[in-house]
Amino acid sequence: MIEEKLLLQALLILAPVLLFSLLPENRRLENNSLIFGIFQGGAAFLCVVFSYQFEGFHWDLRFVPFVLALLYGGPGAGLIVFSVILITRTFIGGEAVIYSYFTSIATVVFAIFWYKKFWAYTPSNRIKLAILGSVWSISFSFGMFATFRTLAGKPLNKDLILSPDIILFGVISIVGIGFAARLIEEIIEREKMRDDILRSEKLNTMGELAASFAHEVRNPLTVVKGFMQLMHQNETGKNHEYLTLALSEVGRAEMILSDYLNFAKPQFHKIEECSYNEALSEIIALLNPFAAKGGVALDGSLSKEHLHIETDRNQLKQAIVNLVKNAIEATQEGGLVSIRLYNKEGQAVIEITDTGRGMTKEQLSRIGTLFYTTKERGTGLGTCVSLRIINEMGGRAFYSSELEKGTKVTLLMPITKKGCSHQPHSVLEVAK
Repeated sequence: MIEEKLLLQALLILAPVLLFSLLPENRRLENNSLIFGIFQGGAAFLCVVFSYQFEGFHWDLRFVPFVLALLYGGPGAGLIVFSVILITRTFIGGEAVIYSYFTSIATVVFAIFWYKKFWAYTPSNRIKLAILGSVWSISFSFGMFATFRTLAGKPLNKDLILSPDIILFGVISIVGIGFAARLIEEIIEREKMRDDILRSEKLNTMGELAASFAHEVRNPLTVVKGFMQLMHQNETGKNHEYLTLALSEVGRAEMILSDYLNFAKPQFHKIEECSYNEALSEIIALLNPFAAKGGVALDGSLSKEHLHIETDRNQLKQAIVNLVKNAIEATQEGGLVSIRLYNKEGQAVIEITDTGRGMTKEQLSRIGTLFYTTKERGTGLGTCVSLRIINEMGGRAFYSSELEKGTKVTLLMPITKKGCSHQPHSVLEVAK
């Protein structure tokens, strides 16, 4: 009998996840956490209603939806499910109702303790943590059951502890939350893939437009620059000053066009095996004076293990220099910009963190869009070019930010097995 009810409840806790995946348009948890909480609240309600009574206790999977709702949906979703559990269990009543309150509070404490750290873990570790939450609630339920039996003058014996009903309850609870968490992770991964595909399509479209525009403008601009240089050589007086200014602006326009072309299709001229450690050391040495000029400290913490990639060294440095310069320019005097490099699960992780003004969610969502910039004077091309280069190298970039606290850019880059054969550049010697 218990297996029938527990398997029914296992289906009940999987149903909200499947329903949530069918939501139209944007199914991201952060945008639909309350809907996710309502779905899980419905599952928790049905679990309590169809609970199995055994030795005076109600055995069900009510805490599985709660753990999923709080960890994946946040405090709002968790509060909805917790309220549903308390109200429903109070309405049903029974002599063991007070013990269910203690189990509920213990589960809340566990979930709240891990909630803030939850999204810092990998998907597989998040699934393990959700299962651990179920194990915790099961263990506490057993503890309350033992207390209830002892106070009633019927202490637990070996046969009761090892009874098939109790063992089956534990197994189905763990398997159920494992499957549900896995399904949620699949939904999250699918949404990320969808966003990546849309972003790639936008970048390709903008790249094609940028390339055609740059090619059409560059040729006449080259002619104009040539004649202006001839006039500049033969001119004196005020016209000489005006031509000097005009030539500098033409040079700036050429740089912008070069960025357009690089954004459209990064040119990897010289592919070689190079070291992330050396490239980042050179970048820190190169940008230290720039940071010091603005009163910003530039700090580097690089992996002792030398990590390598086979790519165009100059393009790699250009991409990272743009991102580090953005961090320095966004940081006020007395602030700190730090660069970290380490190996994580076979990937080189480069973290660029600043203590600047930070960005809103709306600003974060527009990072990488052509012409978008938070600077007073900027074209919005630098970040686009950097992200394009990183993407072409097989890497990925992630932004996280908080207003008035700063921004962190995380680059996940591929690693090649061979070592870098070239000699360090002179600027690296200076850095050392």
